[in-house]
Amino acid sequence: MKLLTYFSLILLTALVCSCHSGDKKTVPVVGFVDAFEDASIAPARTGFVDALKKNGFSEDQKNIKIEYSNAQGSIPTLTQIVNQFVSEKVDLMATCTTLSSITAAQKTKAIPIFMMVSPVVKLMKLEGADGKAPANLFGAVEDLNYIDTSFSNIPKFLKPKAGKLVIGMIYNQSEPQSVDAKNRIQSLADKMNITLIALPLNSSADAQLVTQALLNKNIDAFFANPDNTVFSAFETILKSCNQKNVPIFTSEAGLVQRGAVAAFGADIYQWGYQAGEQAAQFLKTHSTGGLQPEMVKVRTRVYNPAAAKKYNITVPSNFEAVK
Repeated sequence: MKLLTYFSLILLTALVCSCHSGDKKTVPVVGFVDAFEDASIAPARTGFVDALKKNGFSEDQKNIKIEYSNAQGSIPTLTQIVNQFVSEKVDLMATCTTLSSITAAQKTKAIPIFMMVSPVVKLMKLEGADGKAPANLFGAVEDLNYIDTSFSNIPKFLKPKAGKLVIGMIYNQSEPQSVDAKNRIQSLADKMNITLIALPLNSSADAQLVTQALLNKNIDAFFANPDNTVFSAFETILKSCNQKNVPIFTSEAGLVQRGAVAAFGADIYQWGYQAGEQAAQFLKTHSTGGLQPEMVKVRTRVYNPAAAKKYNITVPSNFEAVK
């Protein structure tokens, strides 16, 4: 009898341990990596989570765990975050902004990465010698074509103070996407007979000094290049431009909410939502078959009423006021 009881306890213990082990495996873990804190970018994370929820995955239902980490603009911290998710063997990573996507792609070839607020793989210099992107990259990305439209819109809003229009911009010379965008804008400015004055910088800490130097060159407008430095230092840039009565134009709707006059670009919430739908498909099927990085689907033309009023700018009818 004692022997039977002993073996019964062993069997019960084994079953309990087996059940707990199974519970752990049934809840997928998402490692969400944000490169920096930014109000313009935050809606991407909301959109991503909403897409998962719509597809039946939410922490409220306890059928998914989302581990969120923000590097606060620190490259070493960003690397640590990604390394931690890789060591934990999370089921997938969600990466917000270019630096997060590049870092994750460099650290793992096995964990699926769903990108948002990031450019196409070619612009991130992640293609292999064969010209192919890493096989574990998915999500929603953007190329530089939309910048053409954003920059070309500026003459619709402004007339030059004297002679031809002079537009200034700053760019991060250590960020490939920023350099590529600057080169593209320079080419476009030449075709449009616009004088472009572009000054380089290495970090957001240099933004005030470089912006002041740019404003001293009597520019008609400032174009906010879509890079991480501009995003993180935008309030500094805005304050300097407002003091010199120089309007800001951009390709990012989020920056219009923060004070730029107008933009044509991706809806950041929808960008995250689009990436989240791909992630949900992976979670449902446990397969990345049929998935690949896809272009952003939702773009908007928006303007800031307060900024337009400050500079006495008449806004074209196909632009909507930001909420």
